[in-house]
Amino acid sequence: MEDAGRAVKRRRSLAERAPFLAAIPMLAILAVPLIALAGASSPGDIAAGARHPLFAPALWLSTRTTLVSLAAMVVLGTPLAWWMASRPGRGSRVVETLVDLPIVVPPAVMGIALLEAFGRNGLFGPALSALGLQIPFTTTAVVAAQVVVSAPFYIQAAAAAFRRVDEDLLIVARTLGHSPASAFFRVAVPLALPGMVAGAALAWARALGEFGATLLFAGNFTGSTQTMPLAIYTALESDARVAVALALVLVAASALLLVPLRAVPALIARRLGGGRGGGRPPLQGFAGS
Repeated sequence: MEDAGRAVKRRRSLAERAPFLAAIPMLAILAVPLIALAGASSPGDIAAGARHPLFAPALWLSTRTTLVSLAAMVVLGTPLAWWMASRPGRGSRVVETLVDLPIVVPPAVMGIALLEAFGRNGLFGPALSALGLQIPFTTTAVVAAQVVVSAPFYIQAAAAAFRRVDEDLLIVARTLGHSPASAFFRVAVPLALPGMVAGAALAWARALGEFGATLLFAGNFTGSTQTMPLAIYTALESDARVAVALALVLVAASALLLVPLRAVPALIARRLGGGRGGGRPPLQGFAGS
């Protein structure tokens, strides 16, 4: 009996460990390159990379452009995400396919597409030239490239979050005298906010790492279009150690900014759920507002 019991415990223990054991290969594929990158430079090399003339302008440009592109994605993408979530049907599926295309299309192709749309000889080129405006190979082009390749991540995440909002709550808000816009901002957005923030964090991370579309549509000019990925590419042509140091700084900056953004959705969900934050359900106080 004791031997049979031990055998059952061993099988149960192995069954419990099996998922983790099966996950180890993929975890190694994801972690080993970052570990190798971290071990490729000494603290002195990292400090030298941070002092490199390419570093400060590229970091400042990446910070400015990704914040602007993130704001544009949220402001312009939220209405589209709400429409996709609230209007299911053939038209919505067509729009979803169009939104997903920048995810599967290579970034370099999107860069060429942007040139064909806004270049001097592109679709809108003559009209822009008549107004004295030039988008390609400017900082505006960097933002445009980041928005085009990153917005689908936010839009799809926001749409998925909006689909989880109970329609009955919106109906109740309307019966309490609120307009569709008021019900959207006071009910749908607070309930979908954790998913929206998670999508925004993912889109921001994608914008920070954008390379191909930016290189083809905006160029690689220090101080105006050279973001951190392009600075790494430039440094790699002359000194691999500097490129590795710049890459490590970018990884560290991404982690420092991304970890808090990924933690925010859980905090928001806890607060909306009436946890320690003392939050209240979105409909409370509607009748008297």
